[in-house]
Amino acid sequence: MRFCTPHPLTGSSGLGKSTLINSLFLSTIYEDDNYPQEKLPKTVKVQHSTVYLVEGGVSLKLTLVDTPGFGDAINNTKCWQPILEYIDAKYEEYLNAEGHVNRSTVVDNRVHCCLYFISPGHGLKPLDIEFMKQLHEKVNIVPVIGKADTLTPEECVEFKANVMREIENNDIKIYQFPVEELDDEEEETQDSQAQLPFAVVGSNTLLDINGKKLRGRMYPWGIAEVENPDHCDFIFLRNNLIRTHMQDLKDVTNNELYENFRCQKLAAVTSVNLDNKLASSNRNPLAQFEIEKKEHQERLKTMKLGMEQVMETKVKEKMTKMEEQKNELKQKHDHALKILEKLRQEVEAKKKELAENQKALEELQLASGVAVNNSTSSLNRCNTAAKTDTRNSPDRGASLAGGASLGGGASLPGGSSLLGGTSRSTSLSRGTSRGASPANRGTPTSSTRSRRRRKMVWCTQGLDDNDQ
Repeated sequence: MRFCTPHPLTGSSGLGKSTLINSLFLSTIYEDDNYPQEKLPKTVKVQHSTVYLVEGGVSLKLTLVDTPGFGDAINNTKCWQPILEYIDAKYEEYLNAEGHVNRSTVVDNRVHCCLYFISPGHGLKPLDIEFMKQLHEKVNIVPVIGKADTLTPEECVEFKANVMREIENNDIKIYQFPVEELDDEEEETQDSQAQLPFAVVGSNTLLDINGKKLRGRMYPWGIAEVENPDHCDFIFLRNNLIRTHMQDLKDVTNNELYENFRCQKLAAVTSVNLDNKLASSNRNPLAQFEIEKKEHQERLKTMKLGMEQVMETKVKEKMTKMEEQKNELKQKHDHALKILEKLRQEVEAKKKELAENQKALEELQLASGVAVNNSTSSLNRCNTAAKTDTRNSPDRGASLAGGASLGGGASLPGGSSLLGGTSRSTSLSRGTSRGASPANRGTPTSSTRSRRRRKMVWCTQGLDDNDQ
């Protein structure tokens, strides 16, 4: 048989929690290496350890949860919150495991008992009262007075009475030990409920008293034995937690505390509020209808506003995107226009350069061939005029002897030659053909001679103008 039971240990530092656990299970659970002596940070932490106990074929897995740093800070506001969250987390794990198809392998890690250590003095501190108020509906609380060997028996009895009175006055629910009949073999002891809160002493030291090994603390005035009922309540605490009331602690946790947590969680999931349902059942149906109508209209209005906001946001995003595209297209268009203007200017420059080159070429061609063309046309006109005069003249034997020289190297019929540039010599010779006789050719008159001279002078002037 195997049991699994977690127990948290809570209380201020220095009350002997770790020493009590080592004494409770007769083993060294908290060693000096694992539980250092130097100052811990002033924050509440949750540390758990696991202990395996085997006795009479029964295996017990006990999980101990310690809270170092509890109550050590200057401001202890809500210092119990990590402990409360730890307990709720274990309940939540168990609740989720119950929702699985196979629930036979569900591991019970719920917290079944909380040993709350109280510092010896005159009564409960405000932190003690507030802590137990926060946790008394979540876990079974067993109050324990630590370092009870610092109190005399009379002081211990009085302190116990003060603690229980303050617990009752503040409506704090602690674990109620059931009354059970003792076996004949067992030694009769006092009622467990009457022993609350348990005043305990812990020690890891084995003392040799008259050849007997026992755990206790040695003082100059005597020895405080851990397992002596006359010195402390250690035996009652160990028997109630491990031997007699372990299963009852688990039953109370499962049937009361866990069920309350489960109901709260399931009630929070449901969308129907019981209070609102009870209040609505007492209203007039028409009034209820009007209320529901207003609520429906409010929901529609809210939905409409939400849709309008969404639509407005989408329109703004679309307009922004379109504006960006427009600016991008405009930039591309301006860039294309700049490139086109640059190409146009280059084409204009090329055309202008081509026109200038063509004009220069034409001027060069004209400079080389205009003089020859003009001289040839003038000579042709002179020859035509001379031939006409010769045909019309009675003296057909007249001829142009080669006395006229013109630039350009052209030779005129009848002896005229065109020689270089500006120097020219024109001689007009008149005569008759040596083969002609006076009888056949008439003697030219003065008018005929004058007309010939004028023709020759005109031809000569024409040649001069062309040369210029």
